Amino acid sequence: MKTGRLEKVDLRNLWKREARDFTPWLAQQENIKLLSETLGIELEVVNQEESVGSFKADILCRDSFRDTYIVIENQLERTDHSHLGQVITYAAGLDANTIIWISSQFTEEHRAALDLLNRITDDSFQIFGIEIQLYKIGDSDPAPQFNIVSKPNNWSKQAKKTTQSGELSGTKLFQMEYWQGLKDFMETRKSPVRMRNPKPQNWSDISIGKSDVWVSAAVYSKTNTIEVWLVMRGKQAKENFDKLYTIGYDESITQIDPKINWDRMDDKTQCAVILRKDAIYTDKSDWNSQFQWFKDNLEKYIKFFKPLMARI
Repeated sequence: MKTGRLEKVDLRNLWKREARDFTPWLAQQENIKLLSETLGIELEVVNQEESVGSFKADILCRDSFRDTYIVIENQLERTDHSHLGQVITYAAGLDANTIIWISSQFTEEHRAALDLLNRITDDSFQIFGIEIQLYKIGDSDPAPQFNIVSKPNNWSKQAKKTTQSGELSGTKLFQMEYWQGLKDFMETRKSPVRMRNPKPQNWSDISIGKSDVWVSAAVYSKTNTIEVWLVMRGKQAKENFDKLYTIGYDESITQIDPKINWDRMDDKTQCAVILRKDAIYTDKSDWNSQFQWFKDNLEKYIKFFKPLMARI
């Protein structure tokens, strides 16, 4: 079989100018999605060239899951002090808790600076350093590749935060270990579902692109069950639930599981579609079986419900 060779392409061959060429390219849905997949963050573009006093941030995004702002600073050259200062200024002016600095090359000094910021801040703030490169094979179109060179260590941050506040019990540590185990299980098996970094709680949420609707994996020691939920909240939760039930109930029984439970929760402000399995999540010897169940059903939920929610 004949194979080709990857050839690195100069970024300026495709994007002559950052503001006129690269920033509009990155803001397109299919391209910001590529960055989202690299980071594991749902990025929703709010605006390009967002005003910050007398300055302008390249791209302002929203994390559709956490409903927080993200600032993206683009630099098609090697990193410099000016851009580092700019992106921190933009984040402060826009009340953004996430910074994404994209460059063609990070110096060791700037990589160390980002690592330091991630170490000394709590888990409410995070900063990513991303190198972008272009490659082609023969006469093919150039393909972009985002590489993470600096990122927050949310596990360490959360553990440090809760330990310092005296809140981290043995149960909470065990829950973090469980979610980290599930995250690793999903990643090693190339699941399309991206788990979030673990937190000391009995659930882990997965975004499906809407701030008031998400999928959750949950564990319960009182009932000895593990569960997958589609959660709907907000002023239109009941109305949206009814619409979803009309178009999705029959197929959900065949495509997900006959035991799936559609619960309107009329006495609460939310609605949910729930699937349960009897399991003792504290039994480590059963974790692989539980993780496989979560993988199978989280993938079913995302595949089934995400396109239906887009129609509502």
